[in-house]
Amino acid sequence: MKKILVLSGKGGTGKTTITAALIDLLHIDAFADCDIDAPNLHLIEVPKHTAKKMPFRGMDIAVIDPDKCDGCGKCYDACRFDSIIKEADGKCRVDEFACEGCFVCQLVCPQNAVTAKDNVVGTTQVFKDEKVFSTAILHMGSGNSGKLVSEVKKNLYENVDDQELAIIDGSPGIGCPVIASLSGIDLAVMVTEPTLSGLSDLRRIVKTARSFKTPVSLIINKSDLNDSIANDIIKYAKEEDIPCLGNIPYDKEVSKAINKNVSLANIDCPASRAIFVIKDKMMKLI
Repeated sequence: MKKILVLSGKGGTGKTTITAALIDLLHIDAFADCDIDAPNLHLIEVPKHTAKKMPFRGMDIAVIDPDKCDGCGKCYDACRFDSIIKEADGKCRVDEFACEGCFVCQLVCPQNAVTAKDNVVGTTQVFKDEKVFSTAILHMGSGNSGKLVSEVKKNLYENVDDQELAIIDGSPGIGCPVIASLSGIDLAVMVTEPTLSGLSDLRRIVKTARSFKTPVSLIINKSDLNDSIANDIIKYAKEEDIPCLGNIPYDKEVSKAINKNVSLANIDCPASRAIFVIKDKMMKLI
């Protein structure tokens, strides 16, 4: 099965909107949303069946038994992450959001008051009928985002049958979720916009993808908002030998479709016609 990953160096470039349109135009039956901090592909690709949900556990975190703690403060002094809090009575407790699970506090506690606590950091969801859709939600303030993305991809691959192509909606930026998304991908499609931050972040995400030796391609969304920067992006793509799949013009019909949770594949407008051409060029690369 070939795997296409849609990425953007920054948020708000239209990555998910384009992903949903490609899924519908290509009649893709296997897809995933790996933007686990703010998944929203399901708003357009609405699942028909109830999801199979599973809790996702990250690294264990420390917890201090107040009945055993005598307030010596050794855990407080030893913690490098400032996750130990001294209470008014002198006893200590662990800030769950700050704890990194190193358990130095457990090693230095003379009262054996520190134990490990199971740490659920998110929930995976798999929708399966004639299509397979894998996604997840990371709990606010939780870490292990890269591991959760890997779990989302694993759930997708384990539930497909004879699908020949899968599309994955990635996270913005270049952090752990993006790095986890890039492994095992046959083509990364970069969605950018003609702004200074769009070009700057495009350079970063291309560099990140190429460190994995992942083939990259480019889509310029809202390409007519700034012709000068759009030309700079095209020039950069030529210098880096990045295939440009096409330009999508700014189109007010896109916002109307998003507000109605409608895929661009189901309406006729300049943006949807541009994506129709883009999907043919993309398939030639894959």
